[in-house]
Amino acid sequence: MDVKYDPSDYIRVLKLASTPEWEEFSMIAKIAGAGIFLIGFVGFVIFALMSFLPGGA
Repeated sequence: MDVKYDPSDYIRVLKLASTPEWEEFSMIAKIAGAGIFLIGFVGFVIFALMSFLPGGA
């Protein structure tokens, strides 16, 4: 696989990137935390159902 290395592309992206404001960072952190919690809760429910139903592990 031949990848073209052009530093100007990387420099352009870094110039466009900016540090988020505290409100934006806080909202992203809340959404990510809620997603992690939701996935964990769904996994726990599936585990509980498989453990307590007849024929479970």
